Amino acid sequence: QVQVVESGGGLVQAGGSLRLSCTASGLHFDGYAMGWFRQAPGKEREGVSCITWNGGNTYYADSVKGRFTISRDNPKSTLYLQMNGLKPEDTAMYYCAADYTDYCSGSRAVASWALWGQGTQVTVSS
Repeated sequence: QVQVVESGGGLVQAGGSLRLSCTASGLHFDGYAMGWFRQAPGKEREGVSCITWNGGNTYYADSVKGRFTISRDNPKSTLYLQMNGLKPEDTAMYYCAADYTDYCSGSRAVASWALWGQGTQVTVSS
């Protein structure tokens, strides 16, 4: 079964840190661009960060630059998002996505990502 599964969300105080993980199965992980997205209640899903198959290109939304770090471990088929300096406005459901088109940019449409996980909730209290 081809799937990606997120983990690592939780409740944290403002200024705290969390590390999200996304484990892929049923696909050749090192052939896929990977991305993290988030959706807060009443808002559209937005891109947070993405990374190409070999880590050679990354993208970060302006709102998370300098606080979040994306990385991947291809032998483990796992994507990570280290989130530091969390703010209440980071509260959202965080989703992992994969796509065979190895392109990572802020202009890439959310809808262009083919495979999505179920999400993991991140809640930041003030």
